[in-house]
Amino acid sequence: MTGRTHDLAGFTVLHYVLLAGSVPQMSIATAIGAIGANMIGSLAPDIDQPTGELWNKIPAGSILGRLITPILGSHRMISHSLVGIVITGYLLRWLLAILSHTIIVDMSVIWWTFMIGFVSHITFDTFTKEGVTLFFPIPIKIGFPPLAFFRIQTGGIVEKTILYPLLMLSNGYLVYANYTAYLPLLQKITHQ
Repeated sequence: MTGRTHDLAGFTVLHYVLLAGSVPQMSIATAIGAIGANMIGSLAPDIDQPTGELWNKIPAGSILGRLITPILGSHRMISHSLVGIVITGYLLRWLLAILSHTIIVDMSVIWWTFMIGFVSHITFDTFTKEGVTLFFPIPIKIGFPPLAFFRIQTGGIVEKTILYPLLMLSNGYLVYANYTAYLPLLQKITHQ
């Protein structure tokens, strides 16, 4: 999947989780940070690729990408696995604990939204022809459906003309079908 599709997929999953679950009371800063964390999380598994979308969004990203990606192995290995999810979750929790002393937002919300984006990235990559090494270090690529012939080509016509528009429509439908839920949700976010 392309970075743009991963961003929208991560947001769509976050949108579903938001409407299905109990939203904690939070500040506007936390809500904005949560959306940003979700978008970063949606791109983060591709840090194993020096040309990944996330590297293009940070200063000196191409240099950092070339330094870090050899440590992670080839594309869609450890960062696209269950081991990668666990390691990322622990490292992020540690980093957010350090940042919580200087940034005043609810770091547990930031952690959850980042991880929702991260896991959605890996999940959506299972639908591509390349699949993912979900059970790294076992070098077997997992994909759905099991036959790669039926899976989506990254950046291909199906992704651009069917999947991306479906994700857009899903978000539109969620707003339309749940518009009465948004006012209390916004009140919950803005009242501290």
